[in-house]
Amino acid sequence: MELDTSLSPRVNSVKPSKTVAISDKATALVEAGVPVIRLAAGEPDFDTPAVIAEAGINAIREGYTRYTPNAGTLELRTAICKKLKEENDISYTPDQIVVSNGAKQSILQAVLAVCSPGDEVIIPAPFWVSYPEMARLADATPVILPASISENFLLDPKLLESKLTEKSRLLILCSPSNPTGSVYPKNVLEEIARVVAKHPRLLVISDEIYEHIIYSPAVHTSFASLPGMWERTLTVNGFSKAFAMTGWRLGYIAGPKHFIAACNKIQSQSTSGASSIAQKAAVAALGMGYAGGEAVSHMVKAFRERRDFLVAAFGELEGVKISEPQGAFYLFLDFSYYYGSEVDGFGLINDSESLCRYFLEHGQVALVPGDAFGDDTCIRISYAAALSTLQAAAERIKKAIHTIKPPVSD
Repeated sequence: MELDTSLSPRVNSVKPSKTVAISDKATALVEAGVPVIRLAAGEPDFDTPAVIAEAGINAIREGYTRYTPNAGTLELRTAICKKLKEENDISYTPDQIVVSNGAKQSILQAVLAVCSPGDEVIIPAPFWVSYPEMARLADATPVILPASISENFLLDPKLLESKLTEKSRLLILCSPSNPTGSVYPKNVLEEIARVVAKHPRLLVISDEIYEHIIYSPAVHTSFASLPGMWERTLTVNGFSKAFAMTGWRLGYIAGPKHFIAACNKIQSQSTSGASSIAQKAAVAALGMGYAGGEAVSHMVKAFRERRDFLVAAFGELEGVKISEPQGAFYLFLDFSYYYGSEVDGFGLINDSESLCRYFLEHGQVALVPGDAFGDDTCIRISYAAALSTLQAAAERIKKAIHTIKPPVSD
């Protein structure tokens, strides 16, 4: 008798993360001695600010190493409420907050908490790679609404209105966006809110993890702060991006108590509470001043300088289309001009995946194909790396591009 090694149909429906796979492949090449420049992962290259790190170290030294309440310490949830009121103009009480092991867990728990089998999760594309897979894990159906580079990758409220049905349960918005860096202006969010208000079953997850990494004149607006949206919005944020705390694994969700209690229940039967040490560090992070204070504004200034360099560098390339990012630390560039090209010693470049493979093998730069984010015309470049590294990467990419002969159009 053979052992049954079959897997759950739910798991079989989920695709592995391409960003993780490419990052792992690039790391393996580096470890094998290949000088690959890695611009695939969405991770700041800065160290966690010293005041945050010291708070974590002190927590260990002072024996603050035991389980915390499942939803997070009262100290941290109170600090989060203060931050959301002062910075985002949205009011919550500590029992309307759940702290988790990263914003990714917060989003997954929210999707699991509110979706029933057959429900539709509305996801504007380009999207963060995990949103559709989270919907599938909840036995819901991801419904992808494409947005074009000519519209700065922003969801058209009229398209949203035309696609909503009785099955529509969740709309996921991400601003500033991963992978595009687009920021939704308040007037567009207000138009979306007017559409959402017509559908009593429709809830909104507002993923605001990049809120502080934003370049003026762009301004961040929390969806829950719009008239009538507080009751149906689940606001997700965290510490990984703005505070350079990716490895600390800490995020949170805020929303009406009914939904937040459901997220808390799921967490209580999966991971339980987040790290006590990371939570002490997060309290210190929220104490650094408005929008993270000087330490965060220093990082944002560096990101802006890098963005400006790359936009100028890739603007010189024939056929490449650019939507200048207003936030986050990604460029999402349209390279489809080069699709259909044959390259000696490599073969046919016919999509974002083959182009990224070409850049990795012939340019030794690791990037993420746009098809992972729902737009095969583009590739994502993370500029969370030193300017000197980005300069070297741009040179390698330009050199690789110059050996490609674009297909002759009829």
